[in-house]
Amino acid sequence: MENKGNVFLIIKGVLFGYLFTIIQILGYSIVLANTAISEKTIPICVFVFSVLSVFISSSIVCIKIKENGLKNGGLIGLFYILIVYFIGSILSGNFVLTTYSITTIIFNILLRNGRGNCWSKYGKIIVE
Repeated sequence: MENKGNVFLIIKGVLFGYLFTIIQILGYSIVLANTAISEKTIPICVFVFSVLSVFISSSIVCIKIKENGLKNGGLIGLFYILIVYFIGSILSGNFVLTTYSITTIIFNILLRNGRGNCWSKYGKIIVE
């Protein structure tokens, strides 16, 4: 029964990551439309937004589950990035793996695995 709760928390974490990413992108688009910031910053900002979103969502899930943080953090990162690339390939009509996309995938998975090493003990966040 506990595994079903963990799966639900992981799904909830991925969805929270997407929601947080959308909020960040909407805020950035407002700033971009009303200032002289170059559109060349879009890929960098989207990369930072996705990393930040899943970093926060995997941290929250890791603290709630309190075990197997490495696995759970990695799963959130993996599902987040795979869904992004799956939806992107459907919307664009073709799926191309570039050096940028491969780097993004690897970085997201590694960051989530590294972040997954935290858990909550006695009300404190411990990072190992």
